[in-house]
Amino acid sequence: MATRRVVTGTVNGKAVFLSDGPVPTEHEYQTLPGHRTSICWATLKDPSSEPVTEAAPVGVGALPLPGETRLLIVHFPPASVMFGPGFDPAGADSEQRKHLPGLAETFEPDAPGMHRTCSVDYNIVLDGSIWLELDDGNETMLNQGDVVIQQATRHAWRNKGDRPATMAFVLVGASESR
Repeated sequence: MATRRVVTGTVNGKAVFLSDGPVPTEHEYQTLPGHRTSICWATLKDPSSEPVTEAAPVGVGALPLPGETRLLIVHFPPASVMFGPGFDPAGADSEQRKHLPGLAETFEPDAPGMHRTCSVDYNIVLDGSIWLELDDGNETMLNQGDVVIQQATRHAWRNKGDRPATMAFVLVGASESR
């Protein structure tokens, strides 16, 4: 099911609906069946006071610069898809680079799934269960409603269950020195 995005704004002093429909960047991955990503919204460091109808067009970078934000929804298939027969890592990498520009390049080739972003992330499990792995090897299982505050740390998301997990990510851009 496609993610529905409703955007509101103020026009002539009144709150109005500016758009209501699918997220333009939503992508169902061919190389990872069940994996779907959407960059739902992007803000600049100094957002305009004018109402914006589309702030996350196709091709928008997934990672915010310092002071910017991104809202992403990600559907993670079970790990069996990622490590199953016929998995094409090069194809998956190419597809992610196209649909998650900037973020895909942070994934480490020698440590599948591991990555670090220069952002503070507010991560919410919307559905299912998922494991958060940190670079010290520790993992914690998260369930629907759990929230993770990620402070520019190296990590990976692992769906060790047998059904999909869905998460919302709000990324707030931070400086490289974090």
